Amino acid sequence: MRRIYEEGFEQGKLGVLDEVFAPDIVNHTAPEEHRVGVEPVRGLIRMLCTAFPDARVEIEDMVAVGDVVVMRNWYQGTHQGPFMGHEASGRSFRFRQIHWMRFNADGRVIEHWGVRDDVAHLRQLGLID
Repeated sequence: MRRIYEEGFEQGKLGVLDEVFAPDIVNHTAPEEHRVGVEPVRGLIRMLCTAFPDARVEIEDMVAVGDVVVMRNWYQGTHQGPFMGHEASGRSFRFRQIHWMRFNADGRVIEHWGVRDDVAHLRQLGLID
């Protein structure tokens, strides 16, 4: 899980996704048309790394029980590129996330659930009141 966020989401190393995700991963948090497979995650990381190239994940807690790992973290950065149809604002953001992942016997993620404070994120970027 740590590699997904450090190498993937922070460093934009998309090759790590094929190592850590099962090909048929189900991301229960994503919109239905982007829910299954590694390619939607790859697209998400590309978009976020373009919009927030300095984004960092600050892990507060990580707990593993059996085949499940849960992480509580902060996601922070600066809006430096296009995001959801909005040009860069230069604004900084910091908001909480919780991620729950289930791993298969090969150590690859097969399911993900995430809880993000999207309202705080969008407010800090000035995209909503």
